[in-house]
Amino acid sequence: MLNLVKHDAVTEIQLARPPVNALNIDLLRAIQGALADAVRDNSRGIVLSGLQGLFSAGVDVPALLTLDRAGVREFWREFFATCAALAHAPVPVAAAITGHSPAGGAVLSLFCDYRVMAQGPYRIGLNEVQVGLVAPDCIQMVLRRVVGAYRAERLLVSGALVDAEQALACGFVDELVAVDQVTTRALHWLNETLALPSHAMLATRRIARADLTSTYADIDSLPIDTFVDAFFHPETQKTLQELVARLKSKAK
Repeated sequence: MLNLVKHDAVTEIQLARPPVNALNIDLLRAIQGALADAVRDNSRGIVLSGLQGLFSAGVDVPALLTLDRAGVREFWREFFATCAALAHAPVPVAAAITGHSPAGGAVLSLFCDYRVMAQGPYRIGLNEVQVGLVAPDCIQMVLRRVVGAYRAERLLVSGALVDAEQALACGFVDELVAVDQVTTRALHWLNETLALPSHAMLATRRIARADLTSTYADIDSLPIDTFVDAFFHPETQKTLQELVARLKSKAK
C-alpha cells in the first residue's frame, strides 16, 4: 500500500494502492505507521506523494458503504487520526501532489507544511458537499488557515474542485511543476528548509502550527459521531450510492 524511499535525511512515503489510491482503513493506518517509523528512524523531513497523475482519489466510498455504523465510525476515527499524525509530525512534511486530489486526498495535503502540485489537467478540492457530506469545522479550519476564511467558505460551500492554476492562485498549493518533477521539487523545498538553523526553524514551526496541534490534540474530542450521523443521512446515502453507480458504469 506504500512505497518508502529514502532520500538521504528525507523519507518519501508514496501512496501505492491501485488503481486510484483510495483511502481505506488499512492505508490510513499504514500512513500513520510510516510517519511514526520515519520519525523514529531520525528522518529530518518527510514527503507524502502519490502515483504520477494521481495523488489520491479520496475516501474509498464503495467500501465505506458496505460497513455498519461501527465500521464507518472506526474508519473516520482513523482518518482523523491520520490527520492528527500529520499535524503533530515533529519534522517538516511536503505534499507532492502528483495529480488529481479530491476530498480526502486534498485534506491530507492541507496538513503538510508545503504543497507542490502537478501542472496540467489536474484538480484538487474539498468536494464533500457535492457528494452529500458535511466537512466538520476541524477540517474547515485547516483550509481556512491555508487560503483564508472567505476563499475557504466559497470553496467549501460549493464543494468546488479547482484546477492546478486556480489552486496556485488561491494559495491552496505553493507551486506547480511538471508532473514528473513534483517529488523532486518537494525534496528541494525540504532540503532548503532543513539547511536553516535547526533549532530556530523547528521551534518557529511549532509556534506557527500550534492551532493545528491544539485542534488535533485529542482525537476523541473531535465531532466524529456528528460526522457519522451526517454520513448516514438519507440524502447523503442516496447521493453516495448514485456516485458509486456512476463510477461502476464508467469502469465497464
